[in-house]
Amino acid sequence: MDELLQNHGKIGASACLAGEICRYDGKYSGNEIIEKLAATGKVFAFCPEVQGKLPTPREPAEIQRGDGFDVWNNKSEIVTLKGNNVTEEFKSGARNSLELLQEQGISAVILKEDSPSCACCTIYDGTFTGVKKKGMGVAAALFQENRIAVHSDESLPSLPTPHKTL
Repeated sequence: MDELLQNHGKIGASACLAGEICRYDGKYSGNEIIEKLAATGKVFAFCPEVQGKLPTPREPAEIQRGDGFDVWNNKSEIVTLKGNNVTEEFKSGARNSLELLQEQGISAVILKEDSPSCACCTIYDGTFTGVKKKGMGVAAALFQENRIAVHSDESLPSLPTPHKTL
């Protein structure tokens, strides 16, 4: 993490990692490291789905037939569990988030894995059965195309546990 900050200065991170309640299910999924860095101003927290005007909580959504790059190439779409097409909301949120990152001069982000917006490595396969596949989310794909380095929250080290003295 120190190397990432040293190489990029201020970094961006999925708002849910910074402790904001913005996940689709309204649950907490903060990361202690990101939360501490956000509190010091070293991390700029953002949520592409909130930027796309999606509510919290909201229906689960998955990318159908592809990944985030396919969504941008109009070969895939994002639908909710009930079948509502939310592709435009996800794309709008990704564009708005990119604009915010560029305004902040951010060149690297740490994103929440498995998200249809933020995933860097794995997304759900579109069947709503919990099966994952390789692929990037819509926002992550847009960020990468715009020369912003994307990193998964799963690659973060955990904070060291203080040693107890007897």
